[in-house]
Amino acid sequence: MNNDKKYKKVSIILLNYNTADDLIECINSLYNIKYPNYDIIVVDNCSNENEISKLDSYLKNKEKCIFIKNNKNTGFAGGNNLGIKYALNNKTDYLLLLNSDTLVNDDFLNILVDTVEKDKDNIAMATGKILYYPDTKKIWYGGGYINWRKYTGQHCGEGEYDNGEYNEIKNVTFSSGCLMLINVSLNFEKYLSEEYFMYYEDVDYCAKILENGYKIMYNPNAVIYHKIGSSSGGEQSAFTIRWSNRGRYIFMNKYKNKNSKSMFIFIKLKFIITRGIKFLIMCFKGEFSKAIELYYGIKDAILKDSMKI
Repeated sequence: MNNDKKYKKVSIILLNYNTADDLIECINSLYNIKYPNYDIIVVDNCSNENEISKLDSYLKNKEKCIFIKNNKNTGFAGGNNLGIKYALNNKTDYLLLLNSDTLVNDDFLNILVDTVEKDKDNIAMATGKILYYPDTKKIWYGGGYINWRKYTGQHCGEGEYDNGEYNEIKNVTFSSGCLMLINVSLNFEKYLSEEYFMYYEDVDYCAKILENGYKIMYNPNAVIYHKIGSSSGGEQSAFTIRWSNRGRYIFMNKYKNKNSKSMFIFIKLKFIITRGIKFLIMCFKGEFSKAIELYYGIKDAILKDSMKI
């Protein structure tokens, strides 16, 4: 960007739940970016007192930082929505949802904003390439799509080494909530759906954008690095197993019209049967905590669905 070009305001929303050290490292990374017109909205989702004290001390004299303390843990959607509400009330041009366990390249935000600005009447969201950290040569997200036969948000290139196969700027149908630049000027619901609590709110958000006729753009030149699951214990933790399966079941029922009635029944039955098999395998392996969380995740989703009838 030229120095005389007007920069749109970007509100960067970081959600914290007992991961203050990661969040501080993320903010230090953000202070090195080239994009000048931004603020950082830190939302704490009712962390313990030591975490709050650490953040209070760190953020006390930090420029461009706003600290919002939630009085209860309202999950990924609820916590981010507090930041979104603050940003919208303060007339931002863009929302940037960014996981607090990330580090960023100094030009990532310039690239994302430029991507949207090229077609700002049609692009609702831009995202970039997300690499693992500390193994920064391995891809976590290289573009993505909603798989309506499985009701999942699929990551292209996940687990592969970055050899340039995912370097095309293109439309995608799924962006991870780890990195979402949202164009607030377009007419669609800006808040995340809080029925999920954790996981699948990003898939739902992308589905909502697409149903409104807008685009999601992937630009691989905007690069960040993700430590993966710092607040949830990792990709295969009992916490992740519970809430991801719960979220998928809710998402499935919410968007059942994406398939024929017979196909949806088949997909849903397959999901329930495979969860049962996974439950038995976990028990056989002695992974009882994971099995229990899987059971409660599905049970809670089924009960939630039955209450709508």
